[in-house]
Amino acid sequence: MDRPRIGITTSLNKGEQRLDLRYVQAIERAGGLPVIVPMLEDEEATETFAALLDGLVVTGGPAITDGMIGALPDDIQPTAPIRLTSDRRILQAFLEQRRPTLGICYGMQLANALRGGTIYADVEAQRPHTSAHSQKREATDHSVHVADGTHLRRLLGTADLTVNTRHIQAIAEPGRGLRVTGTAPDGVIEALESQDGRFIGVQFHPERMGAEAEGLFQHLVAEARALASRSA
Repeated sequence: MDRPRIGITTSLNKGEQRLDLRYVQAIERAGGLPVIVPMLEDEEATETFAALLDGLVVTGGPAITDGMIGALPDDIQPTAPIRLTSDRRILQAFLEQRRPTLGICYGMQLANALRGGTIYADVEAQRPHTSAHSQKREATDHSVHVADGTHLRRLLGTADLTVNTRHIQAIAEPGRGLRVTGTAPDGVIEALESQDGRFIGVQFHPERMGAEAEGLFQHLVAEARALASRSA
């Protein structure tokens, strides 16, 4: 299979599914075939659609309330139930079957919640000595230290990375089977991964970073292609 099918979830705005073109372009450049994931209400339909895919990207979004510590601040809203239900189902299927998945911002947070992890509702307010991590609060790009011996370190090829910052919530405790692979200078968790590397999660937005972060998408596509070939 030359181009494995990579599902990409979307945002929801006034009844319309929307997707930043940069997600699609990143998957296409990495050699995958981008497939837009519909927000399905039927569980069986969601599972059937998930079976058509070889890999999955869960994109950025609003707030996660599963496993949340504290109350949401006024400048972030909870995810619409129809999106959250659809995302939960397709992501759970991929995690349970250990199929290649990239969780971006909300996508990492949701995967962490599905594994029993917890999340700060407002990390800046709840965690001592935490800097602002949202552009809404005048945050700027910051560095992330990538732990040695991790899949993320191998994929990015560096111990220190400058990333965008677009989040108010942040991981408090990693979920089952997930390890911390990247942290900001203030100690905020910026990346998680599974031991086998089939799941990679980042708090920043690699689709906005060009060549510097393209290894994440290349890894996802390569893992999806290998898995699809073995299943053929």
